[in-house]
Amino acid sequence: MGFQLQRGQPTIQGEIEKSLKRFTGETIRIRGASRTDSGAHARGQVVDFVTRSRHGVDIFPRALNHHLPRDIRVVQAYHMVAGFHSRRDAISRTYRYHILNRAWPSPLDRHTCFWVRDPLDAGSMTAAAQGFLGIHDFRALGVGHPAGLSAVRRVSRWDVWREDENVIIECEANGFLRHQIRRANAILIEVGKGRLPTEVVKDILEGGYQSTREVAPIPALGLCLMKVTYPNFWSKVKSGHEAD
Repeated sequence: MGFQLQRGQPTIQGEIEKSLKRFTGETIRIRGASRTDSGAHARGQVVDFVTRSRHGVDIFPRALNHHLPRDIRVVQAYHMVAGFHSRRDAISRTYRYHILNRAWPSPLDRHTCFWVRDPLDAGSMTAAAQGFLGIHDFRALGVGHPAGLSAVRRVSRWDVWREDENVIIECEANGFLRHQIRRANAILIEVGKGRLPTEVVKDILEGGYQSTREVAPIPALGLCLMKVTYPNFWSKVKSGHEAD
């Protein structure tokens, strides 16, 4: 399931809000640090909300997990200073994409890895990925991004490495467009197969490569939000005395 509320469909946001309602009796709207696609995963998602509940903050994870479905879990809760915003205050998001690169798929990893049969050259993928680094307009890699909104993002990392039969792609930026990571990694896979040159990323971002839309985004199942980074996070967490 995706993060953001959708009418008639289960979502992470919807399930957490239902759990909060059952625990506190309040109708609470949560905010998430990053919106994940349906089918993607999140280990490091951060949400914030306002409540009038007098329950101690340490009680929230256990209480919410009691009401949440088994595939959603709250790991930790903090009492934040007024004005904290999980999305706007974040300076970067780190995502990881898992590729199983062997002759046959895995029945155990079928929900968390994208299977690629053809051998992948991780070195070529690494070289191509360097073209994503820096500040660029990524509109060519996004899907449905509004014309009036900026598509400029600052990418600090786009790493590729191999671990036995797995190829891992990890990227960090101040933000990502919808489907940007999945389309970008699809292009890197084509580079790894030898079907596209390593210079293709630079050409795409400069508008010199016209076949971007022919490369469909790879499935969301291999994608996982690993971490959301905040400047001076602990200075925004209230102590036990302040929380009272």
